Amino acid sequence: MRKLLKELYEDAKNIQRKDPAAINIWYVLFLYQGFHTLVFHRIGHFLYRHKLFFLARLVSQIGRFFTGIEIHPGAKIGRRLFIDHGMGIVIGETATIGNDCTIYHGVTLGGTGKDKNKRHPDLGNNVMVGCGAKILGPIKIGNNVKIGANAVVVKAVEDNSTIVGIPRKGYRKTKIIFSLHNFLMK
Repeated sequence: MRKLLKELYEDAKNIQRKDPAAINIWYVLFLYQGFHTLVFHRIGHFLYRHKLFFLARLVSQIGRFFTGIEIHPGAKIGRRLFIDHGMGIVIGETATIGNDCTIYHGVTLGGTGKDKNKRHPDLGNNVMVGCGAKILGPIKIGNNVKIGANAVVVKAVEDNSTIVGIPRKGYRKTKIIFSLHNFLMK
């Protein structure tokens, strides 16, 4: 129980640090659905790990009802996840999320329907997933990756990459800066 409370406090402090609209930690504790869903998920995941599947799904569904964010209790979420404007997020049962990640509204970490057992993506540490992005299948997203809004990602992504578009296109940071420079100079 003490570990759970420590993790939740760490989550709340991280949200306060990352979101300029979070005036203080009390705002986060009482008003942030991204934090509330982490409370439901961490409890549901505890129950899931202890094979109390019905109770785990019940807690998950209650969390979904109150927050609009659906996280399967089997999903593994690291420390200090920041879910900003989380409505419509779906995270599948076999998904994993590393530490210090940020996920915006409308994101899906889902399956393709083709795979058995491991069906959902693995996000590394310090990954940012933009609004409406879809990451599908049992793929690995590396550390320090940025995935742009509405990108569709169905193939693995290496560390320190930025992914945009449908289908996804990977760019090194220098290429993005160069492309942006050319765009602005027209």
